[in-house]
Amino acid sequence: MRAVVQRVAGAGVTVDGESVGAIEGPGLCVLVGVTHDDTPAKAAQLARKLWTLRLFDGAEGVEQSCSDLGAPLLVISQFTLYGDARKGRRPTWNAAAPGPLAEPLVDAVVSELRALGAKVETGRFGADMKVALVNDGPFTVLLEV
Repeated sequence: MRAVVQRVAGAGVTVDGESVGAIEGPGLCVLVGVTHDDTPAKAAQLARKLWTLRLFDGAEGVEQSCSDLGAPLLVISQFTLYGDARKGRRPTWNAAAPGPLAEPLVDAVVSELRALGAKVETGRFGADMKVALVNDGPFTVLLEV
């Protein structure tokens, strides 16, 4: 699994003009991509990493995580994280898992985060989503598990 993690002051996602998920920061906006050999165990590992990743400034230089702050997360499925544009001018999506495999694993990341105590908002799997955010920093990290 891959994730693009952005520290945000706020983020939201709309589908057909309807708000389907939004957070007010500090928090994380997380784009999650799934490939063919990903498993529920990897989804749980990614969720734990997201919940405990120290990306926020704390008192006296101590960095803090979402779990330390109770910061919310906006998790959005993003198959294009497995796009490959090394050849030609058109990306291929061969490494991206198909929806029937990917959707339950993105849902597993969200479920595990909630089980850990996180406030999580989501996009809508497979929809044409419009994502708006205020990147705080800017601060963006790539994760792969």
